[in-house]
Amino acid sequence: QVQLVESGGGSVQAGGSLRLSCVASGNTGSSYCMGWFRQAPGKEREGVARIYTGSGSTFYADSMKGRFTISQDNTKTTLYLQMNTLKSEDTATYYCAARRSGGYCSLSRANFETWGQGTQVTVSS
Repeated sequence: QVQLVESGGGSVQAGGSLRLSCVASGNTGSSYCMGWFRQAPGKEREGVARIYTGSGSTFYADSMKGRFTISQDNTKTTLYLQMNTLKSEDTATYYCAARRSGGYCSLSRANFETWGQGTQVTVSS
C-alpha cells in the first residue's frame, strides 16, 4: 500500500492556474492506478482524471478535458494536476487516490482504495 499527501491548493482568481501535487510513499515499486477527485460543499465527490503509472495512460472526465492535465514525475512517486483557466465552479477539496493495479484503471470512485487528506482550492470570480 501507499500513503498519499496532497499539496498545492490555495486561493486564486478566476482565469488563474494552480498545480496540485500528490506524493506517494510506501510500496511505490508497483504500478498503480492513480486519480484526482474533487468534492464541492454539498456535492458528491467526482472524478477529475486518472493515470496508470505503469504506462502513463491518462483519462479525463468529459467536463475536465482541455483545462486540466494529469501527469507523474519520472520516479512515478509524485502525481500532478495542472489546472488552467480556473472557474469559480472549480472550487472544491481535491483528493488524490490510488489503487495497486496490473493494468485496470478506472476513474470510478469505487476503484480506489487509498486516499489523501485533500487540499482546498478556492477560485474567486
